[in-house]
Amino acid sequence: MTDTTGPLAPTVDIRRADDRFKTRLSWLDSKHSFSFSRHYDPLNTHHGLLLVNNDDVVRPGTGFETHPHQDMEIVTWVLQGSLVHQDSTGHAGIIYPGLAQRMSAGTGILHSEKNDSWRLQGDSPHTDPVHFVQMWVVPDEDGITPGYEQLEIDDELLRGGLIPVASGMTKHDGVSAIRI
Repeated sequence: MTDTTGPLAPTVDIRRADDRFKTRLSWLDSKHSFSFSRHYDPLNTHHGLLLVNNDDVVRPGTGFETHPHQDMEIVTWVLQGSLVHQDSTGHAGIIYPGLAQRMSAGTGILHSEKNDSWRLQGDSPHTDPVHFVQMWVVPDEDGITPGYEQLEIDDELLRGGLIPVASGMTKHDGVSAIRI
């Protein structure tokens, strides 16, 4: 007789990019590692505290208009191109490869992310998309004051190997990871 009352054995479910949920709009090509927006799979809603892991490509001159977030740690990592971030706490800047960015939504924040850095810099319009990964992590506590951090980690990247981009672990403070 088999014991069916014992603990469940953990399983690994590998979902390649082509097998993930996709959102395709005129300006956005997004692949979602977990349930997101109109895509829902009750067996694939998160991984631990990681609720969102989206792989986004945004066309030039377009992007995510101003929208709200609350009680979420949002980490953005640009792989190619550049992304303009602006938020209701006064933070604004260009995120590019080698620069990790964290926004703590806390009690509430409005922000936008657009592929229009050429407009801010006064350069000629470009035709390159921006490719980035964005992760949403549940914070340790709700209702904190919204915050923002960016950290240049090019030196660590040049050394090769795996680099923690964001971490809540004390051992990564001041090393190569922004604090979440």
